[in-house]
Amino acid sequence: MDVNRLKIVLVEQKQTSKWLAEQLGVNPSTVSKWCTNTSQPPLETLIQIAQLLNVDVKELIRIPQKTNRK
Repeated sequence: MDVNRLKIVLVEQKQTSKWLAEQLGVNPSTVSKWCTNTSQPPLETLIQIAQLLNVDVKELIRIPQKTNRK
């Protein structure tokens, strides 16, 4: 399951993963992994990303819907 919406928010903000990597001082391949949900950024980094993109941190994550089991 995709946990973060980083790739979508970057497109909405008209920014690239390369730009984000430069802003955060991380390797572009790291941001690529976050965008494909191969790995997740630490919470502190997620907060930095939200500030850079001027969005609420909640816009960067997808909260899984609970299923009702009977």
